[in-house]
This record gives sequence, structure tokens and C-alpha cells, in this order.
Amino acid sequence: MDIDDVDRTPDAEIARMFRVWKTAHQMVIDRGYVINSDAYNDIEHFKERCLKNGVLHKESMMFQVQKNDNPNEQLLVVFPDDKPVGVKTLKALCQRMLDTKVSRGIVVFSGTMTAAANKAIQVINTKENRSYEIDTFSEADLMVNITHHQLVPKHYVLSEEEKKTLLAKYRLKETQLPRIQTTDPVAKYYGLKRGQVVKIIRSSETSGRYVTYRLCF
Repeated sequence: MDIDDVDRTPDAEIARMFRVWKTAHQMVIDRGYVINSDAYNDIEHFKERCLKNGVLHKESMMFQVQKNDNPNEQLLVVFPDDKPVGVKTLKALCQRMLDTKVSRGIVVFSGTMTAAANKAIQVINTKENRSYEIDTFSEADLMVNITHHQLVPKHYVLSEEEKKTLLAKYRLKETQLPRIQTTDPVAKYYGLKRGQVVKIIRSSETSGRYVTYRLCF
């Protein structure tokens, strides 16, 4: 069912956006960012923060976090109300990221993004010596946390040092590793970049657990 076909009564819309907001928080935690409170799990907190006179204000859903191991590495999550999201919104986001020295942004959009906006993000993310990069998710992408599905194994993104140790231990070149595309839903969730390696831990009836590694490309 298309997300635009679901119940859009005020209460249903609030519940839907709460689920999206909650998954966005879970995602940044799984990426190694700090959330100082678990209030994001509470729909009453969400209503108090994001509702004004019973109307949802997506600007109030925006939040900014810092990396566990590097407080200077910041991430900003925004929920633009535009339909579709265009270049003007992206320019405002980019300026905000520059002004606040944020190195990564996540845009959670309703509906679609214009072709020009998608092209602009592609240019931003492939530019050499870039100051920041931007990930995009539709609200439909975050209605459910895909990593919580019982069929999705645990993923752990290796640091550069852990990657070097892995390759040295097994005397491998990174090109010899199995691959995972940047467009893979789980790779997108974890914000994998080209060249990063992810450790995948699967349960096994015979050995207890089965570990594999994949190179993002």
C-alpha cells in the first residue's frame, strides 16, 4: 500500500509521523551518534514538542546529534514540509549545515524530491574535499525500522583501523570481499560510504553464529 493511501485523519497522521521520528532517532543511534534521552520513544513527548494547537509542525521534529567518539562530528535530521522537496529547501539546509559546522545531514521527505534536488545531492556527495554530505529517506522508508526485522542480521560498521586489521589477518585485498551496494536499504540505514566494510552476524543452528564481511561500493 502506498504511504499516501493510509489513514490521514489528524490522530493517524500524528501516530504515523511519530513512528517516522522514532525510527530516525534509532537510526542515528545505530550510526554511533549520541541521544541524551529516550524521550523519543514517548508519543506524548512527541506531541508536546511537535504539536501547536493540535497541528503538527515538522520544523519542530528537526534534531541535531554528535558522534559518540567525536563531538565535533555532527549530524542534522530535518523533515521538510515541501511537496516535492526542491533545490530551495536543500540550499537552506546546506547553509544551515555550513553555519553550524554540521558534516552530515539527513532529509526525511514526504512524497518526492524534484529531479534537480536529487541531482544536487548527487553532486554534493561526490564532490572532492566536501564539507558535508546529505542522505535522503522518504517517510515511508522510516515507518518501520528494517533492522528490527527478525530476518535482518546484525550489522556492525568497521572503523578504518578494524578494516585494516581484518584485511591483514586474512591476507585479503578489499576487492576480494563480497560487496554491498550503497543503495541497499540496510547500507542506507547505516549511512555506509564507498570503501567501508560492514560485519554481518547471522544466527546459525549449527555453529551458533555465522560472521561475514561486505565491502560497500
